[in-house]
Amino acid sequence: MLSLTTLALFAGACLALTATPGPDMLLIASRSVSQGRSAGFASLAGILVGTYCHALAAAFGLSQLFLAVPIAYDVVRFAGAAYLLYLAWKTFRAQGTVLSPNASMIRYPVGRIFRQGLFTNLLNPKMALFVLALFPQFVRPEAGSVALQIMVLATVLNAIGFCVNGAVILMASKLSRGLSAGRRPSRLPQYLLGTVFAGLACRLALASRN
Repeated sequence: MLSLTTLALFAGACLALTATPGPDMLLIASRSVSQGRSAGFASLAGILVGTYCHALAAAFGLSQLFLAVPIAYDVVRFAGAAYLLYLAWKTFRAQGTVLSPNASMIRYPVGRIFRQGLFTNLLNPKMALFVLALFPQFVRPEAGSVALQIMVLATVLNAIGFCVNGAVILMASKLSRGLSAGRRPSRLPQYLLGTVFAGLACRLALASRN
């Protein structure tokens, strides 16, 4: 099994990476502002499960497919960008306001928000390459099952991600309550969420493997 020193070094690297604002944090924060704390935690749960899926893929060598077959990377990348653009389109077209919806506006249940977070993570091949690049630096073949070590590392990454992004969700949902307490409901959080989806789609479509 991995030593405490190795786990501590990995945890430090994860904390530095997780605390740096990135696409996941931006998505979680905007979802929390637009629909509240439960929506933020549902998105975070989907992302955490997606991280476990990428870790499993790395454990069984599936992530190396993106390195061996470049077209596979591009297929997943553009599929993810298309999915994010679809979410942006649905968000912009919603009627009413997110914080004060009318009868014609769809308020997505937490289950659907969870699936959106999961699919957004799974359809991001850069996440697979991130796991493939970072985890092997801390895996010790002589310490036992490599697959088990990778899943332990994924658990450490998810635990730190939950703490950091959980704090972001609480702060963003507090902002959401402040907006909803205003006299005139605003569509700004809805536009913010749609813009985040569109921006992430462009970022993913234009990104390289490096």
